Amino acid sequence: MIDYVSGTLVDKDPESALVDVNGIGYRVHVPTSTYERLPDTDEEVTLHTYHYLREDDESLYGFSSKAERRIFETMTGVSRVGPKLALSALSSMSPTELRDHVMEADKSRLTQISGVGKKTADRLIVELRDPLADLDVLEDTSPLSGGSDARAEARADALEALTELGLNKADAERAIRQVLRENAGIQSADELVQRALKEGQD
Repeated sequence: MIDYVSGTLVDKDPESALVDVNGIGYRVHVPTSTYERLPDTDEEVTLHTYHYLREDDESLYGFSSKAERRIFETMTGVSRVGPKLALSALSSMSPTELRDHVMEADKSRLTQISGVGKKTADRLIVELRDPLADLDVLEDTSPLSGGSDARAEARADALEALTELGLNKADAERAIRQVLRENAGIQSADELVQRALKEGQD
């Protein structure tokens, strides 16, 4: 299995990224959420990948986080759900939102995903509920290039602090995600906690 692809971003569009790895170009299919975080061309990028291999199809799918990849893998294990539909789901909503809609059995929201009807929504709820129950899907909204270690540590520390202050994990994740969307440069857990608490009060 190709676990990740790391190299120079040569080209990108809303459906794929072309990454040069030591002179070999990998065309990687990506969801919208990952495309929006891709750096400019000619910059370095790392994508968590899933190598989809069937008799009539061999494709490489790339994601900004391991959580996105795990959801993609889990969805493709659901009866009559292929990579196209799984990618559509991750393009329609964040991993956190997808997990929450599955856990809440919110069929009306799941059927808003292109290609998902009522029967498919029922299958997703039944077959994804247990695998997604314990999945940590706090998303990183920073660009897919350098400087992510300090940011990741700050997010983890902030999430722990917010839950200790009484917020449930889902609310804490939403607040942190919103703060990072508006202030992508934050790398201090203390500042992240303060802004997230303010976000929750607004």
